Amino acid sequence: MKSSVVSKSIFNGSVQRTIAPFFRKACQVLLVSLAASLTTISVAAAAQYAGIVVDAKTGKVLYSEDADSLRYPASLTKMMTLYLTFEALEAGKISKSTPVPFSKRASAEPPSKLGVRAGQSITVEQAILALVTRSANDASTALGELLGGSEERFGRIMTNKARALGMTRTTYRNANGLPNTAQMTTARDQARLGIALRQHFPQYYPYFSTRSFRFGKQTIGNHNRLLGNVRGVDGIKTGYTRAAGFNLVTSAQADGRSIVGVVLGGKSGGSRDAQMRALVAKYLPAASRRGGGDLIAETADAPTMQAQAAEQPAEAAVAATGGSFNLPNSGPVPDFRYSGETTQSIEVAYAEPAKVSANPVLNENIAPNTLEAQSRKIAKAAPVPAAVDNQITNSVAKAAAETPAATGSASDGWVIQIGATPDKDQAMTLLENAKDKGGKALRGATPFTVAFASGGGHLYRARFGGFANQDKAVNACKTLKRKGFACWASLQ
Repeated sequence: MKSSVVSKSIFNGSVQRTIAPFFRKACQVLLVSLAASLTTISVAAAAQYAGIVVDAKTGKVLYSEDADSLRYPASLTKMMTLYLTFEALEAGKISKSTPVPFSKRASAEPPSKLGVRAGQSITVEQAILALVTRSANDASTALGELLGGSEERFGRIMTNKARALGMTRTTYRNANGLPNTAQMTTARDQARLGIALRQHFPQYYPYFSTRSFRFGKQTIGNHNRLLGNVRGVDGIKTGYTRAAGFNLVTSAQADGRSIVGVVLGGKSGGSRDAQMRALVAKYLPAASRRGGGDLIAETADAPTMQAQAAEQPAEAAVAATGGSFNLPNSGPVPDFRYSGETTQSIEVAYAEPAKVSANPVLNENIAPNTLEAQSRKIAKAAPVPAAVDNQITNSVAKAAAETPAATGSASDGWVIQIGATPDKDQAMTLLENAKDKGGKALRGATPFTVAFASGGGHLYRARFGGFANQDKAVNACKTLKRKGFACWASLQ
């Protein structure tokens, strides 16, 4: 009896004081482990697969799986950062040699990164290459601060540009894709962005096929393992966070066919790449050789800093802002470049897909998802003249048929577009005015119009064709822009 009392006394006394801290510590460890397990389960649930393959010439969806479900973009975010960078380059607001200063915030971003110190700078071209290859978070933040004044404002510009491109379910909060629960996208939206990058910036798109580049003493390789290993693949971007899983947007072109594919939520880099290989192998041969690939209405330049601000020395820019690079609000949100153009220019690429319950890549008996029914519905709702392609694409044959007598051929080589109007005569007048002011740049170019459906009616795109190569088309656009004309170049 006495020993029992002693034992109880010991437990309630010194032994309790000794054991209690260990017990509390064990409980804390257990709770932390449980929280980590729940986080892992949550991450696994968030990183669900979604995918899509779009014919980049016709806009037809060849395959989709949960293409409109919200997902985290991870470093696919940098595609929009690069889109806005290319836009600023084309508009002359910055140049490839413009310094990109690194603020304390940019320099402190976690890897992957270049490791540039606060107060130092790199060139715009180095930043582009760093995003394409290493997916450098610090360089991406620095570009966002350069173009938007602050990363927060740049996030708003990115989101507005996404809306202008028809990416209706995408929201951006930062320039690099580091975790932010409000930053969401869909496979379909990423496909649209991939197509827009190729269509709107053919002069800059080759950056995405960069295999490696030299930075100081480093040789930085591209994270995209499909480049050089899968026939036809020419970019675009990889991405990964724990919540997003392994993401990939891929462009592939071969034998006159062209597709853009998206894989989101891969369980590993290897499985993601294997899925994309399968998608390219299956659907690139199924893509059309017809269609001009002119699917996405180009939008107004996003508000960014002016060229003179961009060209000031990086040290002065940083010093003027107390160590961070912030610029004042520089304009309204982006809108469509051409009067009357809307996202209906690409309904075929963005209509609600038919539901599919399994992956046709893995099951040959399941027909791939297409948008034929939606295409017929669109055609019925907005009748298109006989001279216009039923899928609202740019037909080379019809463009040639509308070409007035002139030197060169509208269907050969590169073309430039300077506007779109609801009246064909107005479009031709615009072309005549441009040719008068274009001088040598438009000598031998062929003016023509292309009709396309828009908002229940149709518009006429005003174009010049017959440019032998990309440089001549881009230089012609630069000349016209100096004369006050909107202009962009594209391979016909």
